[in-house]
Amino acid sequence: MRGSHLSRTRTLAAVLTLAVSGAVALTGCGQKQQTVGSAPPPKKPDAFEQRADQIVRDWPKVSPVHGRQQALLPLVGADRPKDTGVREITVTVGHSACDVHFGARSHESKGLVVVTGWGKRKSSKGMCTENLATDKVKVRLKGPLAGRKVVDAATGKQLLKG
Repeated sequence: MRGSHLSRTRTLAAVLTLAVSGAVALTGCGQKQQTVGSAPPPKKPDAFEQRADQIVRDWPKVSPVHGRQQALLPLVGADRPKDTGVREITVTVGHSACDVHFGARSHESKGLVVVTGWGKRKSSKGMCTENLATDKVKVRLKGPLAGRKVVDAATGKQLLKG
């Protein structure tokens, strides 16, 4: 009997301790000192961002992308910049003659600048030839090229070393 009385006392003490600590924790909930950030929810990475992250992670062992995707068009080449301090490079995008809009975009890391071409097609209705068109596009960099390698996201090949 004495053992059960002791265990009930310990149980009661534990319950009271939890109740008091819960009440203490709740006392600060209604104060106006709390701040909540209004940042937008994180954006899901698109096909290019996922591919660029993979290239940066696996470089130099990178395989080409299978199939042709409008968000990952292969580049025909890149013009050699005048010096390594440039913040803009020119690439040649191979796109469909049916694309009404096209361009290039980049993803930068410490050692690489991953670049891809992109295209936006006209309406799927009507005639359109699938002839390849090439155009030069300037890509603005966040930082100087400074010796980083420029890599085509679609093929995984190095286009130039800055």
